[in-house]
Amino acid sequence: MHSYRIRTATAADLDEARVVMLDTVYRDFGTGYVPHWHADIIDPETFYVTPPRHTLLVAVDERDGTVAATGALDARGPAHPPNPRRLAERYPSGVTAQLRRVYVRPEHRRRGLARQLVDGLLDFAKADGGYRAVYLHTYPHAPGAMGLWQTLGTKVCDEREEVSGGGSGVVHFEIPMI
Repeated sequence: MHSYRIRTATAADLDEARVVMLDTVYRDFGTGYVPHWHADIIDPETFYVTPPRHTLLVAVDERDGTVAATGALDARGPAHPPNPRRLAERYPSGVTAQLRRVYVRPEHRRRGLARQLVDGLLDFAKADGGYRAVYLHTYPHAPGAMGLWQTLGTKVCDEREEVSGGGSGVVHFEIPMI
């Protein structure tokens, strides 16, 4: 039985966290590394560790100390483009906590790690006091993603339904800050 510890990432965790994130964009998303979309993966310190209103959490496997999962939060709302204008207006930067990079290595899935990471990210957003909403987007083909987000939040936009030919395939959610 695995035991995990959820905690704020340290400098020593960043290389392993980066590997979890890159493996996910290659394996689960099929996009590979796209500099415009994934600069935060290459430099998580600048995006999540240094800014005071941002964070990167990791789930560490206590058996061997490896990073099994990641979850990040920042104060950047969804940009338009590529996201629909109404989402950028509804979730402006500065007052929107955007959940990002909630990724779990395949061999550690189905153990509640993503949910624990999200709980930690929501606690961080509440403690900040300046966020009015929690937003995220996901790809429905990512293993476990839709099931998790549908249990935790409300779908606010499904781009598969908006553009002929399937659109971008991105689904957007709002998670309550309870």
